[in-house]
Amino acid sequence: MANHVQVILRDTVPHLGKPGEVVRVRPGYARNFLLPTGLASRATVGDVKRIAEQRAAALRHAAKVRASAEGIAAALESVELTLTKRAGDHGRLYGSVTNAEVATLLTSKGYTVNKRQVTLPEGQIRALGSFEVKLALTPEVEGKFTLHVTASA
Repeated sequence: MANHVQVILRDTVPHLGKPGEVVRVRPGYARNFLLPTGLASRATVGDVKRIAEQRAAALRHAAKVRASAEGIAAALESVELTLTKRAGDHGRLYGSVTNAEVATLLTSKGYTVNKRQVTLPEGQIRALGSFEVKLALTPEVEGKFTLHVTASA
């Protein structure tokens, strides 16, 4: 493949790669399309080495984040929280339990979460009882805990 050159992509190019990737392309494709349109830049030896170091650092960081998230997920397994809401006859709530309420409850217990990370069973809770709530810590790691919804006096 001596008749190929290396370029660093600056933007997503269909069927070629994503920004920051070093790819090998034909010299004419690089010279006539990728470089003039600003989709790529020439890859020097220093650039390729720098990108490899950045990718390795990103992988190390992702591994740390995943390990931390797995630890939090393991700790959440034993967590049982109670939320008190107004309820009518037959255990039906006036309104429903929201993701924001659950996130606020978790934050008060020392967990840093936002409402977008909380997934309620069937999308919402409208009755009294115990429910398993999921918490998306990272795209790959999900924690679960038990939420007890009780009636206020």
